[in-house]
Amino acid sequence: MGDGPSSPDVPARPDVSPNPDVIIVGGGIIGLSTAWQLLQEGTEAVVLDPAPGTGASHAAAGMLAPIHEAYWGESHILRLNLAASQAWPAFADKIGVDAVDYRRHGMLMAAYDADDKALLDNLGDLHEQEGLPVERLRSRECRAREPLLAPGVRGGVYSPLDHQVNPRRVVAELLSRVPAIAASATEVSRNRVVADDGRVMTCQQVVVAAGAWTGRLLGVPIRPIKGQILRLSGPEGLLRLPVRGVVRGSSVYAVPRSDGEIVVGATQEEQGFDTRVTAGGVYELLRDVLALLPGLSEIDLVETWAGLRPGAPDNAPIIGTGEDGIVYATGHYRNGILTAPVTAAAVAAVVQGHEPPVDLAPFSPNRFDAKPGDHTPDPEHLSEVPA
Repeated sequence: MGDGPSSPDVPARPDVSPNPDVIIVGGGIIGLSTAWQLLQEGTEAVVLDPAPGTGASHAAAGMLAPIHEAYWGESHILRLNLAASQAWPAFADKIGVDAVDYRRHGMLMAAYDADDKALLDNLGDLHEQEGLPVERLRSRECRAREPLLAPGVRGGVYSPLDHQVNPRRVVAELLSRVPAIAASATEVSRNRVVADDGRVMTCQQVVVAAGAWTGRLLGVPIRPIKGQILRLSGPEGLLRLPVRGVVRGSSVYAVPRSDGEIVVGATQEEQGFDTRVTAGGVYELLRDVLALLPGLSEIDLVETWAGLRPGAPDNAPIIGTGEDGIVYATGHYRNGILTAPVTAAAVAAVVQGHEPPVDLAPFSPNRFDAKPGDHTPDPEHLSEVPA
C-alpha cells in the first residue's frame, strides 16, 4: 500500500502562450476552474504550477456540503457555499456529470453517542434559524436511510442539498482543457510572474490561487491545515450515502464513489507544511469510522494520503483584488471543491471588469491588518512553493 498516485492521470497541456491575457498561479481546482471559465469567455488564460492537481484537490473527498459545513457566526460563508451548491449542477453538466461522478443523493450527519447528539442538535438549531431544508432523524430513521450505520447511533440530520463529486476526475477533466506550465512562481506582481526556471511572463492580470502556499508567496495570512485521508475499496453500493459523523466529539466522514471506493477523512492538524501520513492519523480515522460504520472493517484499505488546506484567520476565503493589484482566489479551507464554480465565475468577472455573481465584500483580500508585502518568498523555501 503506497501513499497514492503522484500526479493526475491527465497531464498538463504544453501549448501555452508566453504572454497570455491572464496568468493563474496555482493549479488546484480553484485555479483550473478559473482558467477554464476565462477561456470559455474568450479570455486567454494560462495556469502556472509545478504539479497541477496534486495538492489539496487531489486529497479532497469531494463533499459539496453547504449545510453540513454551516457554523454559528459564519452566515457570509454559508451564503457563498449555498450559491456554489446551486452552481454545481450546471458546472458538472458542462464538464460531464458521469465523467466527474457528480451525485445528488443528499448527505447524512450522524451522532454516535448522547454528547454527540447534543452537538448535532445545536447545529440543527442553526439550520432552522437559517431556514435550511434539513430533516432531523431518530436512530431508527438514520439506519433506514443508511443500513450500514452502527445500531447505537443516537440520531442524525439529513440534508437533501448536500451532494458530492470526485475531485480527482474534475481536475483531470479540467487539465485536459486548460493550458498549463509546469513551474513554480518565485515573484509575482499585478501583471508579471517570474518562474523558477528563469522565464519571465507578462500579462494583463495575475490571479493567485496558490492555496496553502499563498502566504509564502505573498505574505497574506494563509496557513496550511493538514488533512489525512484514507481510501477504501469494497462492493459497489455498500455505502448508500455520504455520511459525516460525530464520534465522541471528533468529526469523521465516509464518502462513497460509484465504483465502490469510499473516501474516509479527515484530520485537521496545525503542522505547517508537513504532508506525512502518520500511524496516529490513520488510527484515529479508522477508529472513528468503524465505530460509526462497522461494516467497513472487512473491505480493503487501498490508499493513504495527506493534503494541505489553505486557512485564513476567519475561515473565509480570500477572493478579489488586493491593494497590490493582484486578484486573489485562495483560502477556501474545507470548501475548495464546493466553491470552485462560483469562485471561478466571480474571479472571471473581476478580471473582466464585470459585476461578480456574489457579494465579494466579506472576502476581500484587504480585510486583514497584515497587508501583502515583499512578493518574493524566503529563498530557503523557493523549491517548496508549488504555485
